[in-house]
Amino acid sequence: MIMQSNSKYSLMTLLIAGDIGGTKTILRLVQAQSPTQIVNLYESKYVSAGFPDLVPMVEAFLTEATAKLGAIAPIESACFGIAGPVVKNTSNVTNLGWKLQGDRIARELKIPKVSLINDFAAVGYGVLGLQDNDLLTLNVGESESEAPIAVIGAGTGLGQGFLIHGQSGYQVFSSEGGHSDFAPRTELEYQLSRYLLAKFGIDRLSAERVISGQGIVSIYQFLRDRNIAKESPTISQAIHQWESEIGLPTKTIDPGAIIGAGALESGDRLCLQTLEMFVDAYGAEAGNLALKLLPYGGLYIAGGIAAKLLPLIEDGRFMRSFLHKGRMRSLLEAVPVHLILNPQVGLVGASVCGLR
Repeated sequence: MIMQSNSKYSLMTLLIAGDIGGTKTILRLVQAQSPTQIVNLYESKYVSAGFPDLVPMVEAFLTEATAKLGAIAPIESACFGIAGPVVKNTSNVTNLGWKLQGDRIARELKIPKVSLINDFAAVGYGVLGLQDNDLLTLNVGESESEAPIAVIGAGTGLGQGFLIHGQSGYQVFSSEGGHSDFAPRTELEYQLSRYLLAKFGIDRLSAERVISGQGIVSIYQFLRDRNIAKESPTISQAIHQWESEIGLPTKTIDPGAIIGAGALESGDRLCLQTLEMFVDAYGAEAGNLALKLLPYGGLYIAGGIAAKLLPLIEDGRFMRSFLHKGRMRSLLEAVPVHLILNPQVGLVGASVCGLR
């Protein structure tokens, strides 16, 4: 399957990068032409549950890549970003029943080095491999080389991480900052906090409860249930159907998509107010992270949600909340803030990590 060859693909370092999710996995064969230039040679997507383990999936991928590219040189390393915790190069992918050990995978695939990293750590590495057209700059700031870099990303949850420069370049560190306490700033946010504490029967509220996909739905329900904004009949029907499906194994409604479309396409007032409240909270939490790290190397916004809410992010709302830090405002004005547009930043990061 993997063999010596005189083809052009044997002249440079070959790596496998992967983005492993509970539903789908994307694998990419890349060629490292230099530490900063990585070329995608072949890519394929798989239904994760269709394989008993990662090894047979990678074997199928390499068979396809060989058929497409011709004989390829030995793979020198591989790195897989995994949606879940990774401890000592080991991860149990609960939704799939996979028990992954980097050393075992390396041995079975005959690849010298296999690294397993958390998917948000992969995003952190990905920042180092992005191009200018992968980014939308919200604040130019005053960039400093070798200064700390911060990463935040709202999606299913709220990921946070940071990069610190050392003798061998930037090192990526994960964080559980998304589980820190949510800090309400306005009377409406205080009301939201009390609503969510009662709704979920909990005694503390994390930032992730508000700044995530689930948070968008919770904000909508709060504004609706407190009669702060009126619900339209069409959206009401869809949201109530989703609520009736809670707990079922299969759902037919994506409430976040319904709310997003209602706000950005139909101008629905309740949906729009929901997303405005969400973006306010998102910007404020990004500002909190920036205060703790002073990331003059840049703060990068990842995750699938922000890129879908560009009109609301770009109109200044996010940065107003980001900078609303009293006497510390001037410190944050110097922080470069970038929104990541490339949806495959995790794969880029797995490539960068694999090269290292």
